[in-house]
Amino acid sequence: MSHDNPETSVMMQVPNVGPFVRALLPVRLTGGYKLTFGVWVLVHPEEFQRAFRVWWEPEYRDLVLEAWLANALPGWGLLSVPLVARVRDVEQTPYIDESTDDSLASVLADEWPHTVLDGLP
Repeated sequence: MSHDNPETSVMMQVPNVGPFVRALLPVRLTGGYKLTFGVWVLVHPEEFQRAFRVWWEPEYRDLVLEAWLANALPGWGLLSVPLVARVRDVEQTPYIDESTDDSLASVLADEWPHTVLDGLP
């Protein structure tokens, strides 16, 4: 996934709901595998404006978003939990890499059996 045109694919503002930014949520699986979910995160309007301003600028590499998970994560739920997303690669959307929510912190830090994929399309 590249960090595409922010006006069409990685940012959206929903009237009466709020502004959202795409992010990547990595999950480590047993055997050295990794699953990365593409999710939406809800950001404060000021964070949204800042992200929009720097998206195609050199400052993008330093972007850090404090946000909330706007998708339920299959197998875990976690809708609306707080998170922090950071740019790891300027060619990709930010990665979720921490949370004050214990469940999301566990999803990010622990290694999971492949059975977490059961039920995914």
